[in-house]
Amino acid sequence: MKVKEIFYSLQGEGRFTGTAAVFLRLSGCNLKCPFCDTDHFDGTFMSHEDIMDELVKYPSRHLVITGGEPSLQLEPGFIDMLHEYGYFVQVETNGTHPLPQNVDWITCSPKSKNIVYDRVNELKVVFGSDAVGGNSLLEHLSISVEAEEYYLQPCDTGDKAVNVEILGRCVEYIKDNPVWRLSLQTHKLIGYTLILLILETGIDVTILICFFIVS
Repeated sequence: MKVKEIFYSLQGEGRFTGTAAVFLRLSGCNLKCPFCDTDHFDGTFMSHEDIMDELVKYPSRHLVITGGEPSLQLEPGFIDMLHEYGYFVQVETNGTHPLPQNVDWITCSPKSKNIVYDRVNELKVVFGSDAVGGNSLLEHLSISVEAEEYYLQPCDTGDKAVNVEILGRCVEYIKDNPVWRLSLQTHKLIGYTLILLILETGIDVTILICFFIVS
């Protein structure tokens, strides 16, 4: 498998926000989204065994496989191996290609109506990007895709003023369409150094976030 990186942090988005997790980021994607913050071309080829040797260095058994687009590389046998080691396997996908059926939790982040799923565990849609179809896409997804959780995540444009405007529109959309919930990229909001502090000291994440907001 072509691996971009393996790292240990807190899940910053969606249903498992605040959960300590090992991240396996795979290289390669079949889409080219302008807001994506990942270089999908470089990476290191690793065997399943080599990947496991890296994953088990960390105490959490919550694994987030992301990309890129993981469905282009994942195989059922690798998921079975992860389960043998006790991992809960969450996969983040754009939904354009089917994942192995033995994945534990599918987080689908569609970029268009052209997805292969009519049911996922978690639907997480980037809100406010011209590349992601606008309100018509959200209306289509809320009707056509059954999910346990529906999240809207304001697009990070890199422009603070634009981001504030997008966040405001996102909040109003959720108030008008309460099937959706707000997902914020908390790893960006509180800063990576604070995440490291949480992991090293074990301090309660709620206390740290409150301290950050007050200060």
